[in-house]
Amino acid sequence: MFQKILIANRGEIACRVIDTARRLGIRTVAVFSDADRAARHVAMADEAVQIGGPAPKDSYLRGDAIIRAALDTGAQAIHPGYGFLSENPDFVDAVTAAGLVFIGPSADAIRAMGLKDAAKALMAQAGVPVVPGYHGENQDPAYLEEQAGQVGYPVLIKAVAGGGGKGMRLVERPADFAAALQSAQGEAATAFGNPAVLIEKYIQQPRHIEVQVFGDGTKAVHLFERDCSLQRRHQKVIEEAPAPGMTPEMRQAMGDAAVRAAEAIGYAGAGTIEFIVDGSQGLRPDGFWFMEMNTRLQVEHPVTEAITGVDLVEWQLRVASGEPLPARQDDLTINGHAFEARLYAEDVPAGFLPATGRLAHLRFADDARNETGVRQGDTISPWYDPMIAKVVTWGKTRAIALSKLEAALVDTEVAGTVTNIDFLIALARHDGFRKGEVDTGLIARDLDALVAASEPQPAARALAVIGLAGLADPQVKGGMTLWQPLRRTIHWQGGQAVLEVLGPGAARVTLDGQPHEVRWQGDRWWVDGSLCRHRITAHDSGVSVFGAGSLHLAPLDPLDRQADAGAGAALTLSPMPGLVKSVEVIAGQAVKTGDRLCVLEAMKMEHSLTAARDGVVAEVLAQAGDQVEAGAPLIRLEEEDA
Repeated sequence: MFQKILIANRGEIACRVIDTARRLGIRTVAVFSDADRAARHVAMADEAVQIGGPAPKDSYLRGDAIIRAALDTGAQAIHPGYGFLSENPDFVDAVTAAGLVFIGPSADAIRAMGLKDAAKALMAQAGVPVVPGYHGENQDPAYLEEQAGQVGYPVLIKAVAGGGGKGMRLVERPADFAAALQSAQGEAATAFGNPAVLIEKYIQQPRHIEVQVFGDGTKAVHLFERDCSLQRRHQKVIEEAPAPGMTPEMRQAMGDAAVRAAEAIGYAGAGTIEFIVDGSQGLRPDGFWFMEMNTRLQVEHPVTEAITGVDLVEWQLRVASGEPLPARQDDLTINGHAFEARLYAEDVPAGFLPATGRLAHLRFADDARNETGVRQGDTISPWYDPMIAKVVTWGKTRAIALSKLEAALVDTEVAGTVTNIDFLIALARHDGFRKGEVDTGLIARDLDALVAASEPQPAARALAVIGLAGLADPQVKGGMTLWQPLRRTIHWQGGQAVLEVLGPGAARVTLDGQPHEVRWQGDRWWVDGSLCRHRITAHDSGVSVFGAGSLHLAPLDPLDRQADAGAGAALTLSPMPGLVKSVEVIAGQAVKTGDRLCVLEAMKMEHSLTAARDGVVAEVLAQAGDQVEAGAPLIRLEEEDA
């Protein structure tokens, strides 16, 4: 076994690897960018080495700097985590050439699966079913459009070197093909440096079911399946294991196919074979097809660990150090059910835009496995994926595991940045999802209901006012009358209320003309005579109330001035820090509502910014290549006539 390893990654996966390495008595070396100097993974590791600036290309993608750090610190091996260099065969070659061990598959195996078209051909040779489509080298737009017609609409355009939904477009009509192709190729070139695409038949009621495999370079086993069908724009949101509705016959067929795929390329380490499944007639052995192989540890690996009792990172370390496979196929069994929800800093009402901000308050539920790379006080940076945590629950049955997931999400507290937690709670409560009726279109079909902002309960609003008044601390609730005015107006951004102190531990909060009696009694809050299980937390960004959705109130800044009411429609602002990828308009050009004005690249995704109203472009305030901050003006329209 290794004595010391370097982790060529950051965030929660770096922390995850450190946890297992520490348990095995292995010392760890972290690497970090300028933006991550005070990050959690740096604090957890035994040693840490600075490798460059905040942009990934200047740090976490610098294979030479990472290898030099490993050699300088005496590390014997490098664990790549996922993302960054984890599936870069040239990096694997460089690690090996430096006399170090790459904790993962060989460069040849990664190359074999790195391009979707070549991988599909290889899988077909190995007897693994593949989706009908065009996987050739001819990238002429007219030829690709012709091939799409032969495959039959709807079709998927997919980046050959892609992953994570980037460079992927669904085309339902021939008339939309050319524009979708151009968009997919542009995003593929940005994300992967390779604009090539393939064309596949789109499965009408698709499910995304993947199989965890593990090999030693010769033999492989599978650790059963995960269902990742709950997606938005091809991005996984909640994953579970095993797949609902799975039959023994189909599990056997999928597992056998996955093992054949792994053994066909001499795979070593943890990998995932992803299948697209036709769920229109239930799960059946002849209704699944190979999509791609991820030659690394997956983000969602904890659900497999939860149902098998296997530590996949431990297996990675053991096999990479020269040990045989830790278990035979017959040794592996499924126990219970598990879910993983991805908690992100993102603005759901604004279209799931990635968000930044300082985590003024952070608390996770006790009855869950919470995989995170951040702590309270840390900042969600614009440079990296805005994941805050993965919330993982396990139960003897699917219903129990899902109920525990809902409870864990309700008990999770985040303040200082917007998050998708209410969206995740709504998903956990979705009737179809609770019944196991999942497919990749579920979220899109019910998106309006899932993202609808529920009106905060009067009890929560009243408690938030108590918090803003400085009365949330249980140690001082009984002494409200000692130093507080008996009656005062409490202001916050967007509203106000009247607070009257009635006596020790008692107050009246009048909101929108409606009075609410609030009491602290028996170590509990009571509102209008009813026990209230909400939790009040005051922090440096204001006050948050948790327990039935999240409510956040920020104190009113007397120096803050509201912009002119019409400015929002006339001025297009950058919704987040990012790179201006392209500007689609010029001064004097007439535009209509919804027309694309420019494209912003941020958080590893492209975001189209569109006109909020009809008008004429008065001024273009940014150009392609500009790095802009959140709120920066990009395009200004001429003022409307009065």
